[in-house]
Amino acid sequence: MELSKKEKAYFHLPGLFEFYELYKVFLPLFYHHREYFYDWCEIGSIYGSPEDCLWGGGRLGEGNQNPYEVLSLMDQYHISSRLTFSNSLLQEKHLQDKRCNDLCALFEKSEVQSGIIIHSDLLLEYLKKQYPRFYFVSSTTKVLTKFEQLVDELKRDDFLYVVPDFRLNKAQQLESLLQKDKDKVEFLCNECCFIGCLERKKCYETVSRQNLGEDCLDHVCKAMNSHEGYRFSKAMQNSSFISVEDIQNNYLPKGFSQFKIEGRSLGSALVLEFLLYYMVKPEYQIHVREAIYLDNMLDLF
Repeated sequence: MELSKKEKAYFHLPGLFEFYELYKVFLPLFYHHREYFYDWCEIGSIYGSPEDCLWGGGRLGEGNQNPYEVLSLMDQYHISSRLTFSNSLLQEKHLQDKRCNDLCALFEKSEVQSGIIIHSDLLLEYLKKQYPRFYFVSSTTKVLTKFEQLVDELKRDDFLYVVPDFRLNKAQQLESLLQKDKDKVEFLCNECCFIGCLERKKCYETVSRQNLGEDCLDHVCKAMNSHEGYRFSKAMQNSSFISVEDIQNNYLPKGFSQFKIEGRSLGSALVLEFLLYYMVKPEYQIHVREAIYLDNMLDLF
Protein backbone atom coordinates (compact mmCIF):
# COMPACT_ATOMS: atom_id res chain seq x y z
CA MET A 1 0.00 0.00 0.00
CA GLU A 2 1.40 3.36 -1.00
CA LEU A 3 1.79 5.80 1.87
CA SER A 4 0.29 9.26 1.66
CA LYS A 5 2.47 12.35 1.75
CA LYS A 6 1.39 13.00 5.36
CA GLU A 7 2.66 9.57 6.43
CA LYS A 8 6.16 10.15 5.10
CA ALA A 9 9.26 11.74 6.60
CA TYR A 10 11.13 14.14 4.33
CA PHE A 11 14.83 14.33 5.15
CA HIS A 12 16.90 17.39 4.30
CA LEU A 13 20.46 16.16 3.83
CA PRO A 14 23.79 17.97 4.33
CA GLY A 15 26.47 18.67 1.75
CA LEU A 16 25.04 19.85 -1.56
CA PHE A 17 28.52 20.93 -2.67
CA GLU A 18 30.55 19.30 0.08
CA PHE A 19 29.50 15.66 -0.52
CA TYR A 20 28.70 15.62 -4.22
CA GLU A 21 30.77 12.48 -4.80
CA LEU A 22 28.95 10.64 -2.01
CA TYR A 23 25.52 11.55 -3.34
CA LYS A 24 26.53 10.62 -6.87
CA VAL A 25 26.79 7.04 -5.58
CA PHE A 26 24.07 7.14 -2.91
CA LEU A 27 21.23 8.60 -4.97
CA PRO A 28 21.16 5.81 -7.58
CA LEU A 29 20.91 3.32 -4.71
CA PHE A 30 18.05 5.25 -3.14
CA TYR A 31 16.01 5.49 -6.31
CA HIS A 32 16.82 2.12 -7.94
CA HIS A 33 16.92 -0.08 -4.81
CA ARG A 34 14.02 1.24 -2.76
CA GLU A 35 13.74 -2.18 -1.10
CA TYR A 36 16.86 -1.17 0.87
CA PHE A 37 15.15 1.90 2.34
CA TYR A 38 12.26 2.57 4.70
CA ASP A 39 9.09 3.10 2.69
CA TRP A 40 8.15 6.02 4.92
CA CYS A 41 11.19 8.15 4.06
CA GLU A 42 11.90 10.50 1.17
CA ILE A 43 14.61 13.05 0.33
CA GLY A 44 13.15 16.53 0.75
CA SER A 45 16.28 18.43 -0.27
CA ILE A 46 20.06 18.51 -0.11
CA TYR A 47 21.55 21.71 1.30
CA GLY A 48 24.91 23.42 1.48
CA SER A 49 27.14 26.19 0.18
CA PRO A 50 30.49 26.22 -1.61
CA GLU A 51 33.73 27.40 -0.08
CA ASP A 52 34.46 31.14 0.11
CA CYS A 53 30.76 31.98 0.02
CA LEU A 54 30.13 35.45 1.42
CA TRP A 55 26.47 34.84 2.25
CA GLY A 56 27.21 31.49 3.89
CA GLY A 57 26.53 30.82 7.54
CA GLY A 58 26.11 28.08 10.12
CA ARG A 59 29.31 26.38 8.97
CA LEU A 60 32.22 27.45 6.83
CA GLY A 61 31.53 26.13 3.34
CA GLU A 62 34.07 23.58 2.18
CA GLY A 63 32.58 22.36 -1.07
CA ASN A 64 34.48 23.04 -4.27
CA GLN A 65 32.33 21.05 -6.68
CA ASN A 66 31.35 22.72 -9.94
CA PRO A 67 27.84 24.21 -9.35
CA TYR A 68 26.68 23.15 -12.83
CA GLU A 69 27.53 19.52 -12.04
CA VAL A 70 25.76 19.80 -8.68
CA LEU A 71 22.60 21.18 -10.25
CA SER A 72 22.71 18.54 -12.99
CA LEU A 73 22.78 15.76 -10.36
CA MET A 74 19.87 17.28 -8.46
CA ASP A 75 17.85 17.69 -11.65
CA GLN A 76 18.60 14.11 -12.68
CA TYR A 77 16.96 12.80 -9.50
CA HIS A 78 14.37 15.58 -9.16
CA ILE A 79 15.65 16.74 -5.78
CA SER A 80 15.32 20.25 -4.42
CA SER A 81 18.64 22.05 -3.88
CA ARG A 82 18.97 24.42 -0.95
CA LEU A 83 21.61 27.12 -0.85
CA THR A 84 22.70 27.76 2.72
CA PHE A 85 22.90 31.56 2.88
CA SER A 86 22.41 31.97 6.62
CA ASN A 87 24.98 34.68 7.33
CA SER A 88 23.48 36.84 10.09
CA LEU A 89 25.72 39.91 9.67
CA LEU A 90 25.18 40.96 6.06
CA GLN A 91 25.11 44.62 5.08
CA GLU A 92 23.79 46.38 2.00
CA LYS A 93 27.25 46.35 0.43
CA HIS A 94 27.35 42.56 0.52
CA LEU A 95 24.21 42.05 -1.56
CA GLN A 96 25.98 42.58 -4.88
CA ASP A 97 28.48 39.77 -4.32
CA LYS A 98 28.95 38.24 -7.78
CA ARG A 99 29.64 34.66 -6.68
CA CYS A 100 26.48 34.40 -4.60
CA ASN A 101 24.33 36.13 -7.20
CA ASP A 102 25.66 33.79 -9.89
CA LEU A 103 24.71 30.80 -7.74
CA CYS A 104 21.19 32.19 -7.32
CA ALA A 105 20.83 32.83 -11.05
CA LEU A 106 21.91 29.23 -11.77
CA PHE A 107 19.85 27.39 -9.15
CA GLU A 108 16.75 29.46 -9.81
CA LYS A 109 16.59 27.58 -13.13
CA SER A 110 16.42 24.14 -11.48
CA GLU A 111 13.77 21.68 -12.66
CA VAL A 112 12.57 21.18 -9.07
CA GLN A 113 12.13 24.42 -7.14
CA SER A 114 15.27 25.29 -5.20
CA GLY A 115 15.29 26.84 -1.76
CA ILE A 116 17.48 29.16 0.29
CA ILE A 117 18.18 28.73 3.99
CA ILE A 118 18.34 32.25 5.32
CA HIS A 119 18.88 34.32 8.46
CA SER A 120 19.17 37.95 7.33
CA ASP A 121 15.94 39.83 6.59
CA LEU A 122 17.99 42.22 4.47
CA LEU A 123 19.08 39.37 2.23
CA LEU A 124 15.57 37.90 2.25
CA GLU A 125 14.02 41.08 0.83
CA TYR A 126 16.75 41.34 -1.80
CA LEU A 127 16.33 37.74 -2.94
CA LYS A 128 12.54 37.94 -3.07
CA LYS A 129 12.83 40.75 -5.61
CA GLN A 130 15.78 39.49 -7.61
CA TYR A 131 15.08 35.73 -7.66
CA PRO A 132 11.37 35.14 -7.10
CA ARG A 133 11.39 31.40 -7.94
CA PHE A 134 13.07 30.32 -4.70
CA TYR A 135 11.34 29.18 -1.54
CA PHE A 136 12.85 30.18 1.80
CA VAL A 137 13.73 28.32 4.98
CA SER A 138 14.20 30.16 8.28
CA SER A 139 17.60 29.08 9.55
CA THR A 140 18.31 27.37 12.85
CA THR A 141 21.11 29.94 13.26
CA LYS A 142 18.41 32.29 14.60
CA VAL A 143 18.51 30.07 17.72
CA LEU A 144 14.76 30.06 18.38
CA THR A 145 14.78 28.42 21.81
CA LYS A 146 11.41 29.66 23.07
CA PHE A 147 8.17 28.21 21.79
CA GLU A 148 6.68 31.70 21.41
CA GLN A 149 9.56 32.65 19.09
CA LEU A 150 8.83 29.62 16.94
CA VAL A 151 5.13 30.49 16.75
CA ASP A 152 5.94 34.03 15.62
CA GLU A 153 8.33 32.72 12.95
CA LEU A 154 5.76 30.23 11.68
CA LYS A 155 3.34 33.10 11.13
CA ARG A 156 5.67 34.65 8.56
CA ASP A 157 4.45 33.87 5.05
CA ASP A 158 7.98 34.35 3.68
CA PHE A 159 9.04 30.93 4.95
CA LEU A 160 7.98 27.54 3.63
CA TYR A 161 9.83 25.91 6.52
CA VAL A 162 11.20 27.02 9.88
CA VAL A 163 14.06 25.20 11.66
CA PRO A 164 13.86 25.92 15.40
CA ASP A 165 16.72 25.42 17.81
CA PHE A 166 17.22 21.74 18.61
CA ARG A 167 16.18 22.38 22.21
CA LEU A 168 12.57 22.72 21.09
CA ASN A 169 12.55 19.24 19.54
CA LYS A 170 10.68 17.65 22.45
CA ALA A 171 8.62 20.66 23.57
CA GLN A 172 5.13 19.53 24.59
CA GLN A 173 3.57 22.71 23.16
CA LEU A 174 4.38 21.49 19.64
CA GLU A 175 1.27 19.31 19.74
CA SER A 176 -0.89 22.43 20.07
CA LEU A 177 0.16 23.79 16.67
CA LEU A 178 -2.31 23.84 13.82
CA GLN A 179 -1.57 21.34 11.05
CA LYS A 180 -0.55 24.12 8.64
CA ASP A 181 2.12 25.14 11.14
CA LYS A 182 3.20 21.57 11.86
CA ASP A 183 3.83 21.24 8.12
CA LYS A 184 6.33 24.11 8.33
CA VAL A 185 8.38 22.90 11.30
CA GLU A 186 11.65 21.26 10.27
CA PHE A 187 13.40 19.53 13.15
CA LEU A 188 17.20 19.32 13.48
CA CYS A 189 17.57 15.64 14.35
CA ASN A 190 21.16 14.86 15.23
CA GLU A 191 22.65 17.90 16.95
CA CYS A 192 25.59 17.08 19.21
CA CYS A 193 25.81 20.48 20.92
CA PHE A 194 25.48 20.61 24.71
CA ILE A 195 21.81 21.05 25.62
CA GLY A 196 22.66 23.80 28.12
CA CYS A 197 24.86 25.84 25.76
CA LEU A 198 24.37 29.60 26.13
CA GLU A 199 26.77 30.63 23.37
CA ARG A 200 25.23 29.01 20.30
CA LYS A 201 24.33 32.36 18.75
CA LYS A 202 27.87 33.67 19.35
CA CYS A 203 29.25 30.56 17.66
CA TYR A 204 27.13 31.17 14.57
CA GLU A 205 28.07 34.87 14.51
CA THR A 206 31.75 33.94 14.50
CA VAL A 207 31.18 31.78 11.42
CA SER A 208 29.31 34.66 9.77
CA ARG A 209 32.27 36.99 10.39
CA GLN A 210 34.70 34.44 8.97
CA ASN A 211 32.58 34.01 5.84
CA LEU A 212 32.72 37.79 5.42
CA GLY A 213 36.50 37.57 5.50
CA GLU A 214 36.93 39.26 8.88
CA ASP A 215 40.06 38.40 10.81
CA CYS A 216 38.65 36.82 13.96
CA LEU A 217 39.45 33.89 16.20
CA ASP A 218 37.43 30.69 16.10
CA HIS A 219 34.72 30.41 18.71
CA VAL A 220 35.96 28.28 21.60
CA CYS A 221 33.27 25.92 22.87
CA LYS A 222 33.26 25.64 26.67
CA ALA A 223 31.10 22.52 26.87
CA MET A 224 32.51 19.43 28.54
CA ASN A 225 34.35 17.12 26.11
CA SER A 226 33.95 19.62 23.26
CA HIS A 227 37.54 18.85 22.25
CA GLU A 228 36.32 15.45 21.01
CA GLY A 229 34.38 17.10 18.21
CA TYR A 230 31.21 15.61 16.77
CA ARG A 231 30.34 12.08 17.89
CA PHE A 232 27.15 10.47 16.60
CA SER A 233 27.12 8.26 19.68
CA LYS A 234 27.17 11.39 21.83
CA ALA A 235 24.43 13.04 19.78
CA MET A 236 22.26 9.98 20.37
CA GLN A 237 22.54 10.55 24.13
CA ASN A 238 21.36 14.16 23.79
CA SER A 239 17.87 14.58 25.25
CA SER A 240 16.86 16.47 22.09
CA PHE A 241 18.02 13.70 19.72
CA ILE A 242 15.34 12.52 17.30
CA SER A 243 15.69 8.80 16.66
CA VAL A 244 14.18 6.67 13.92
CA GLU A 245 11.72 5.34 16.49
CA ASP A 246 10.79 8.90 17.51
CA ILE A 247 9.99 9.75 13.91
CA GLN A 248 7.90 6.63 13.34
CA ASN A 249 6.07 6.53 16.66
CA ASN A 250 5.83 10.17 17.70
CA TYR A 251 6.44 12.81 15.05
CA LEU A 252 4.72 11.27 12.02
CA PRO A 253 1.56 10.24 13.94
CA LYS A 254 1.32 13.77 15.35
CA GLY A 255 1.52 15.38 11.91
CA PHE A 256 5.20 16.42 11.62
CA SER A 257 7.05 15.42 8.46
CA GLN A 258 10.19 17.54 7.95
CA PHE A 259 13.56 16.51 9.40
CA LYS A 260 16.98 18.06 8.90
CA ILE A 261 20.20 16.09 9.29
CA GLU A 262 23.25 18.16 10.12
CA GLY A 263 26.79 17.36 9.03
CA ARG A 264 28.14 19.75 6.37
CA SER A 265 31.43 20.20 8.22
CA LEU A 266 31.89 16.50 8.97
CA GLY A 267 33.50 13.82 6.86
CA SER A 268 31.57 11.89 4.23
CA ALA A 269 32.07 8.60 6.12
CA LEU A 270 30.16 10.02 9.10
CA VAL A 271 27.47 11.53 6.87
CA LEU A 272 27.04 8.07 5.35
CA GLU A 273 26.37 6.74 8.85
CA PHE A 274 23.59 9.32 9.24
CA LEU A 275 22.05 8.24 5.94
CA LEU A 276 22.24 4.58 6.93
CA TYR A 277 20.72 5.16 10.35
CA TYR A 278 17.81 7.36 9.29
CA MET A 279 16.94 5.92 5.88
CA VAL A 280 18.18 2.36 5.40
CA LYS A 281 16.59 -0.77 6.82
CA PRO A 282 19.09 -2.46 9.18
CA GLU A 283 19.23 -5.68 7.15
CA TYR A 284 20.27 -3.72 4.05
CA GLN A 285 22.78 -1.32 5.58
CA ILE A 286 25.65 -3.63 4.65
CA HIS A 287 24.48 -3.58 1.02
CA VAL A 288 24.63 0.21 0.90
CA ARG A 289 27.96 0.33 2.73
CA GLU A 290 29.52 -2.14 0.33
CA ALA A 291 28.20 -0.35 -2.74
CA ILE A 292 29.68 2.93 -1.53
CA TYR A 293 32.92 1.69 0.04
CA LEU A 294 33.75 -0.39 -3.01
CA ASP A 295 33.29 2.50 -5.41
CA ASN A 296 36.88 3.22 -6.41
CA MET A 297 36.11 6.81 -7.33
CA LEU A 298 34.92 7.77 -3.86
CA ASP A 299 37.26 8.78 -1.05
CA LEU A 300 35.30 8.62 2.19
CA PHE A 301 38.11 9.55 4.55
